[in-house]
Amino acid sequence: MKSLEIIGFKRANLDSPSISEIREEGNVPCVVYGPGIKEQIHFYAPAILFRELLYTPEVHMVELNVEGTKVKAILREAQFHPVSDVLLHADFLAYSDKKPIKMDIPVDIQGSAPGILKGGKLEMKTRTLTVKGLAQDLPDSIPVSISNLELGKSVKVHDVRAEGFEILTNPSVSIATIGIPRALRGKKNNEEEEEA
Repeated sequence: MKSLEIIGFKRANLDSPSISEIREEGNVPCVVYGPGIKEQIHFYAPAILFRELLYTPEVHMVELNVEGTKVKAILREAQFHPVSDVLLHADFLAYSDKKPIKMDIPVDIQGSAPGILKGGKLEMKTRTLTVKGLAQDLPDSIPVSISNLELGKSVKVHDVRAEGFEILTNPSVSIATIGIPRALRGKKNNEEEEEA
């Protein structure tokens, strides 16, 4: 899993005018908390450093460097402006290499489904799975094969193999389905009636 470094600066004031000023200067107010941190560290970092972290389907571990204090963390939550989509705030969760962490990992659809060749359409039901494991054991993405999917069939969480980590998402949740287009629905029903 990739690691990014974000360099930050401690925030002395946590009031609204100070936060507005930080944002006006192109920075993002942040906080980091979790194992190994006695008190939350409030800091800010240049917004440009978040581009690779946020605008990619990949998952990254983050090494925070706040005025020389280095913390291994994951991005727990990002708040965006509802209209401008500008990043307003970032929460980081510190982690230890010795304790498991929970993360949402993107699924990576692999193979070509027979159902698509028959006119079906791939419908993504969930794009990430919640997993738990040691940071070094977590993958960048989780491969999900659709090679056996016929029309109307789904691949579910219980079909996915996890090595070195645990999948916490409900096993009965569908990840991807081969949808039957309206034009094919009547045809499929007629074929089933003829077979019966």
